[in-house]
Amino acid sequence: MSTVRNIARGVQSFTSNAFLVDGERSVLVDAGSGFDAVERIEAATGTLDAVALTHTHPDHVGNLESVVEAFDVDVWGFDPDSGFVDHAVADGDGIRIGDEDYEVLHTPGHKDDHVCLYSAAAGALFAGDLVFADGGYGRTDLEEGDHGALLNSLEYLLSSVDSALSTMYVGHGRTVDADPKHHIELARQTARMRA
Repeated sequence: MSTVRNIARGVQSFTSNAFLVDGERSVLVDAGSGFDAVERIEAATGTLDAVALTHTHPDHVGNLESVVEAFDVDVWGFDPDSGFVDHAVADGDGIRIGDEDYEVLHTPGHKDDHVCLYSAAAGALFAGDLVFADGGYGRTDLEEGDHGALLNSLEYLLSSVDSALSTMYVGHGRTVDADPKHHIELARQTARMRA
């Protein structure tokens, strides 16, 4: 079974969470920014096979160059024109993370290239900055932000996950390991009220 570690835990600079998923295929989901990600990966597992990006905001990709150089790995993400992505993924594609296959869900609104990664088999969702604990959701006042698109993405996410979802790894804040679908529903309700 895969082990998931947030290598950005305890970092005091502005960074996203960065989840190192160990298993058959060691993958870093988002690289974070402003800390020595290479040192933390080496201390945790010593190896890395790939990086998967939920999106390309600076706080999620700031450490990417050093990680790619240190481990000689390729990067999977939605936007191949971003300059960060070696392998483009599209809505509905699969990507192997740890010991499980994850489905790519294109979820724009916070940023055009935003994706969530969901595995029913693992009961896990990497939600990036689409949704956070307690019904929070990503900003839409930045470039490429669109509140209507974000609301549609929340609806899409709710229709894509099922009762197997037990853990939601988010881009900022704490991991949700109790009734994650409820947190997504709260985010949808809040976003609807602000539409």
